[in-house]
Amino acid sequence: MNILPVNLSTLLVELEDLSQALGLYDQLQREPIRGVTTIIPAARTLLVSFMPGRISAEALSRELKARPISGGSHQNGELIEIPVHYNGEDLDEVARLLDMGTDEVIRRHGEHEYQVAFCGFAPGFAYLAGGAGFDVPRRDTPRTRIPAGSVALAGTFSGIYPTESPGGWQLIGTTPLEMWDIHREPAALLQPGMRVRFSATEGAPERVSVSVPADSTPRLIDTPPWLEVVQPGLQSLFQDLGREGQTDQGVSGAGAMDRGALRSANRIVGNPSNATVIETALGGLSLRCHHPAIVAVTGAETAVSIKTAEGARLDVRCWEPIELAEGDTLRLGAPTAGLRSYLALRGGFDVAPVLGSTATDTLAKLGPEPLQRDDILHPAGLAVTALSLNESPAHALPRAGESITLDIVMGPRSDWFTEQALALLCDQDWQVTPRSDRVGIRLEGEHSLTRQQSAELPSEGTVTGALQVPASGQPVLFLADHPLTGGYPVIACVADHHLDLAGQIPPGATVRFHPITRFAPLAGGNASHEVTS
Repeated sequence: MNILPVNLSTLLVELEDLSQALGLYDQLQREPIRGVTTIIPAARTLLVSFMPGRISAEALSRELKARPISGGSHQNGELIEIPVHYNGEDLDEVARLLDMGTDEVIRRHGEHEYQVAFCGFAPGFAYLAGGAGFDVPRRDTPRTRIPAGSVALAGTFSGIYPTESPGGWQLIGTTPLEMWDIHREPAALLQPGMRVRFSATEGAPERVSVSVPADSTPRLIDTPPWLEVVQPGLQSLFQDLGREGQTDQGVSGAGAMDRGALRSANRIVGNPSNATVIETALGGLSLRCHHPAIVAVTGAETAVSIKTAEGARLDVRCWEPIELAEGDTLRLGAPTAGLRSYLALRGGFDVAPVLGSTATDTLAKLGPEPLQRDDILHPAGLAVTALSLNESPAHALPRAGESITLDIVMGPRSDWFTEQALALLCDQDWQVTPRSDRVGIRLEGEHSLTRQQSAELPSEGTVTGALQVPASGQPVLFLADHPLTGGYPVIACVADHHLDLAGQIPPGATVRFHPITRFAPLAGGNASHEVTS
């Protein structure tokens, strides 16, 4: 067992194989460790998040190493039959790689049972282990679009794409079953512990859903509108503090990019600090008021104005309560510093939660739709308290053209990179490209980061703030909507206290990284945080 640092509240436990990873995961589910909040199993690792105030990384590491290492399996799980039309674009290539005919590939793929080992990559995407024992590499060049229901192979796993998405697995067929249906309970057809058997079918029947549908009764709101969207801006989304407890379905937390700004906006108007707000990027949001209301705007440095029903213009301040009268139109200008603003309504916004959260996850396509022109917004009627008049930004907001320094924790895969790459990570400037979004900041540096290990990394859990390095050597800084698991090595992770700052960095800025820990081996080949100045 190797225990590797991820960030200041997460460890990566590396074992020899999937069986050991599942065995330890089962143990930790039966006998949990105090202070552990989330465990994400993967191909041969467990990503273990914890509360540092309740257990230290060192104490958690000792408890984990004291657990016996044994194999785990889920042979008694429910059996799910998956009909497959074996018409995949890569079926011939898979047969060539396995040195057998396509008929034999189909026969062997269907005559063995698979186990749902873990879920990740996308909501409802199950990694299926065992089965025919195939081992095929991912495609050299991932496809930009793979249809939902595609049955695929990568490494020793089989999988089924639950929704249309990019991907690099080898496609061997399609199934009509809906692997992910948000109106079903549970939304993911395949859950860890289940067994799966594939059966060949002729033709490609229309897609079907299975299991008992969840309650999807529409919310009927008869009250008059309070706010109306005049202009939604570039991207305006409902957000809260994120979607927890859904990792078994392959669903990550998502939530606000600048959590501190969300909490402040809510406190200013007297809401619970985790109430739903509107997150808007690069300004341009305009709302017309149909009922007297109190709102607040925090986050990015931006001009906020009111146009009254009589046509007068009033400039108002961010980080303070804003009183709106009937007929007023509130407008947010383009930010002069930062990227994302947060608008809270006293009493909260009435938004239907999805899987326990009102957060919009742009990668997983979960949660409320982005705001559109003419949308009508209603209050949730939350219990409110006194307005807060002493909120302020937690950090200086970054501007385009400026350099921002982010603290990082080295690991968990620092040792996959050359010494030169480790030095370059912190010694050169990284340009924030316009291709950045809520999933991650795409960075470009003069020199790319080179690996000293060329092996393919089995999929493992990732965290917000992870600096994942794909084959190009140009890192991607994962943000709130990142996938639950990833297949590229993570050289370091942004420290928790700088995640809100990272969510406010605009394109055109540059980033420098400051390591606050060293990736240091311990006795037995483990690694820990060695704090630096």
